[in-house]
Amino acid sequence: MVARELELGKKLIDRAGDVPAEELQRIVKSRNVLAALLEAAIAALYLEHGFEPIEHAIVAAFAPRIEEARTTTIDHKTELQEVLARSGRQVSYAVVIVEGPPHERLFVCAATVDGEELGRGAGRSKKDAEQEAAGRALEALGVADAADAS
Repeated sequence: MVARELELGKKLIDRAGDVPAEELQRIVKSRNVLAALLEAAIAALYLEHGFEPIEHAIVAAFAPRIEEARTTTIDHKTELQEVLARSGRQVSYAVVIVEGPPHERLFVCAATVDGEELGRGAGRSKKDAEQEAAGRALEALGVADAADAS
């Protein structure tokens, strides 16, 4: 996490004043607090200096994460789970077809939400088939960009 790499928690402790040390230690271990602290620091720097003077430092701090996000394969199962969780729903997966000899299996899996099959996918492993089924379910739900990565 960028806030930890920049040691923002330590800097907060060094400048906290009258806050008890035990309380500070608890606070700076929280990812949410560190994320909010980083966001506030970036906002303050932007308001004080504008974008151009701080651009290089911000890009450098986040560069590894930007590259990872740019090159990482989309995880349709996680994306589908997150989309459904927002509305209190869940997905279940079932293998519906297994074909071929053991060394060349083809699995077909279905992604089901609220008793309705929203997507089917095929792959050489159950995991691959479930990923494709989740991508198809995202398409059925109208989630943007799901079709691009399927």
